[in-house]
Amino acid sequence: MANGTFSYPMPINEPVLTYSPGSKERATLKAVLKELKGQQVDVPMIIGGEEVRTGKQIALHPPHEIAHTLGHFHVGDASHATQAIEAALKARTEWANTNWETRAAIFLRAADLIATKYRPYMNGVTMLGQSKNAFQAEIDSACELVDFLRFNVHFLSEIYKQQPISGPGMHNRSEYRALEGFVLAVTPFNFTAIGGNLPTSAAMCGNVVVWKPANTAVYSAHMFMKVLEEAGLPAGVINLVFVSGPVIGDVCFNHPDFAGVHFTGSTGVFNSMWKTIGANMSNYKTYPRIVGETGGKDFVVAHSSANPDVVATALLRGAFEYQGQKCSAASRAYIPSNIAEEVKSKLIAGVKSMKVGTVEDFSNFVNAVIDEKSFDSIQAYIEAAKSSPDVNIWVGGGCDKSVGYFIEPTVIEAKDPKYVTMCEEIFGPVLTVYVYPADKFSETLDLVDQTSPYALTGAVISQDRAAVELATVKLRNAAGNFYINDKPTGAVVGQQPFGGARASGTNDKAGSMLNLYRWISARTVKETFVPPTDYRYPFLEEA
Repeated sequence: MANGTFSYPMPINEPVLTYSPGSKERATLKAVLKELKGQQVDVPMIIGGEEVRTGKQIALHPPHEIAHTLGHFHVGDASHATQAIEAALKARTEWANTNWETRAAIFLRAADLIATKYRPYMNGVTMLGQSKNAFQAEIDSACELVDFLRFNVHFLSEIYKQQPISGPGMHNRSEYRALEGFVLAVTPFNFTAIGGNLPTSAAMCGNVVVWKPANTAVYSAHMFMKVLEEAGLPAGVINLVFVSGPVIGDVCFNHPDFAGVHFTGSTGVFNSMWKTIGANMSNYKTYPRIVGETGGKDFVVAHSSANPDVVATALLRGAFEYQGQKCSAASRAYIPSNIAEEVKSKLIAGVKSMKVGTVEDFSNFVNAVIDEKSFDSIQAYIEAAKSSPDVNIWVGGGCDKSVGYFIEPTVIEAKDPKYVTMCEEIFGPVLTVYVYPADKFSETLDLVDQTSPYALTGAVISQDRAAVELATVKLRNAAGNFYINDKPTGAVVGQQPFGGARASGTNDKAGSMLNLYRWISARTVKETFVPPTDYRYPFLEEA
């Protein structure tokens, strides 16, 4: 056996490619998009390293081009969820006992494969399957996913180094074990990087995983699984299944070896998970880890000293990049009366300059929302706003699903700061603005804090440092990621660990050491070199 202390230094964030006209990466990505559209994939589940096809298939369509078929995926049932658990548990002992340097090498290799060979393919499947433009795909399915893999290796190596002190005649050490059982990873459609991070962060710690992605992200999940297999991930460590949420929950949450859930999705679903797990506690071998990042109703509050150009830019990017389908997207804004008209004109001009359409036209800033259910929900909010006496539509409001699920970026002014679109999560390209009296900044901060049950991201924009400090204090619990003079989106692994509290989740900070602590179970080992042979202590002796 070779022994050594292995070093995994802090990595640098993966550079973001520009895809500017004439660039090599732009030409390569265009060619890959053409290649992907020219074929239809047959996507199986991966259970115990084997491809599982059921014959019951669902078609994959680009949200922006619903007439085109990218392929089909095979739908599983409760029996496949059970098979995935069995395959995971079969792989558990060997994987948990695998040397750290071997586990680390697999995920570092996966990161390098994504950064090079698979970069245009990870971006391409994300663009076509989830309707992201080239830049939004690049910062997600390439850069952020690479960063998660590399930084998590570094963070876990730092955790392993943390050891207790030892007194004379003894040696103390801490072992960081995998959890006893399997972890369920339930991942969303909106970030390929989240889809990759939730199962791999747990697996990196020596855990085995059942991974259920959103149906609308199967295309990219399949590609990432291909990368993991090429990187050398052993069979059964991560099992990719396409089973409905209620079914996977019923099977996993009733299994005695259920050890944890890593979730990103709606608050309602997470609450239901928590309730079910709590009701089943007597069935489990161990207390499960429950980690979730859920909804958001993210805010931007501008001070009277704010630069209108900065405010408008933060809102245009924060609200409408990826069609507002980011957990962190700017959804409600509070604009002081002294700059409201200028900000309004800039928002209107900005929205009117945005092109909406397919991802293959790189000049389109806005693409389609993810599916018809989402389209119908967002459209309902917009149509209600159009007929409400309590709001004005500043710009946008158009909806068309004849070719794809396209919704124009829409800015609503609410006269009532508690109007429904100021309070409820919409998850689409809809920004609601409330204009407040410029001399009521402090009172408005209270309003911001009390309006929504969520507390994911938020931003203050001000050139007055005292106003920044006031907002930072008053909004301390209103956002887990707080931005000063910036949009409330775009958290970078290693730079802004991501997560919120209140109804936004458990705030376990993906992209940091904090999240990895949730997937390990420490064991303290004390070894005494010369053990005592008599029970009597010196104080018992007579003087």
